Amino acid sequence: MGRTTITPEQTEIPMRYLMTTKPTDVAPDENLFAAMGAFVEELTASGVLLATGGLAPNGVRLVSSGDEITVTDGPFAEAKEAVAGFALIEVRSEEEAVELARRFRRIVGDGESVIQQVFGP
Repeated sequence: MGRTTITPEQTEIPMRYLMTTKPTDVAPDENLFAAMGAFVEELTASGVLLATGGLAPNGVRLVSSGDEITVTDGPFAEAKEAVAGFALIEVRSEEEAVELARRFRRIVGDGESVIQQVFGP
């Protein structure tokens, strides 16, 4: 039997990452909206951006313990700790996800974002 050679391009399996961002005290202006609009348009056109959106500050928490499930209405965290928005991206590496997050932070300014790889289909 012959050996099959696998090229680097064939091993690049796209990975999905969820980038979340926390709210800031800075109110967005028209320049920020325009810059974010261009960024989102670029990522959408390239096929990298799968979904994006803002999140309401409140929610519902479910906690299970044995057979009991407790449902509690939110909000739960201090406003500065809550997640305000998200972007689901599909890229070739964590480094690419970090670079896109860096570009996002440069557009929106001071604040905090978190990137987590998404597993599953």
